[in-house]
Amino acid sequence: MAFANANISDIVATTMANRSRKVADNVTENNIILKQLSMKGKIKPISGGNEIYQELSFAENTNAGWYSGYDILPVGVSDVISAAEFDIKQAAVPVVISGLEQLQNSGPERMIDLMDARISVAESTMKNLISDGLYSDGNGAGGKQIDGLKRAVPLDPTTGTYGGINRADPIGAFWQTQLVDPTAALGLNPDNIAGYWNTLYTECARGSDLTDLILCDNTVWAAYVAALQNLQRFSTPEVGDLGFPTLKFMGADVFFDGGIGGYCPAGTAFFLNCDYLHYRPHSKRNMVPISPDRRYATNQDAEVQILGWAGNLTCSGSQFQGRFSAIT
Repeated sequence: MAFANANISDIVATTMANRSRKVADNVTENNIILKQLSMKGKIKPISGGNEIYQELSFAENTNAGWYSGYDILPVGVSDVISAAEFDIKQAAVPVVISGLEQLQNSGPERMIDLMDARISVAESTMKNLISDGLYSDGNGAGGKQIDGLKRAVPLDPTTGTYGGINRADPIGAFWQTQLVDPTAALGLNPDNIAGYWNTLYTECARGSDLTDLILCDNTVWAAYVAALQNLQRFSTPEVGDLGFPTLKFMGADVFFDGGIGGYCPAGTAFFLNCDYLHYRPHSKRNMVPISPDRRYATNQDAEVQILGWAGNLTCSGSQFQGRFSAIT
């Protein structure tokens, strides 16, 4: 198939490839979850394999115990889960330029402007796709979506399988997250919210392992702000500079991630310990053109390049994550 500009496909692919690092960085810098994980060094690309294996930071070994002198030490195989397994999820956004658009923008400057506009839209779309996925339950698009926070920190922490571990099994009980779920009338009352949050905060804690990030929707944020009144104060510059409204609770950063286009579920606040959350993009598919060679629409006068991503959000310590839900 002939095109008005024979090099347009190569130019689009090259432009996308050159901007791929910037796209990946922009997604990270403009998403509070990924920003926090980046600050803690928890963005670790994968390089291959059929699954993402996440070593667990906590699993009880039944052979552990005290001994004295020549006591025989138990060294038998302990039924311990040592790693969680996560599927590699994929996302793609096409960049399409029709033959007519190439004719209409045949000058080099106009073509560059057109490509920049199309690629910018693709980048923004991918950013929103990942941001939405980070809150998902992994069931969207027929189970192809990221295993996001609704999967990692569910409304019923005693059931379901996450990371290949069945939380309902006795051996999977350590994998259960924490939940405080008052009615909306009680939980969203500014006079009550601090008490509920104190309970959840302590349930998520183990020694120095503490909640460091709290994500709120509109209603929960409003209740917390009303409860603080004149005591509210803003967070550290590193996270405050993101442009997200930020407060503090027990040393944890509290973010508002609701509003128009917000992704946090209604009546919800996620209490997260980011030391045990991990963003695992594939090293060869992190906001890059899937095929840098030419891709043509087989039955259309159009040229297509596809911006692709692969990976997942994983967890190595479910028991340190919590959910405040006031929706009933």
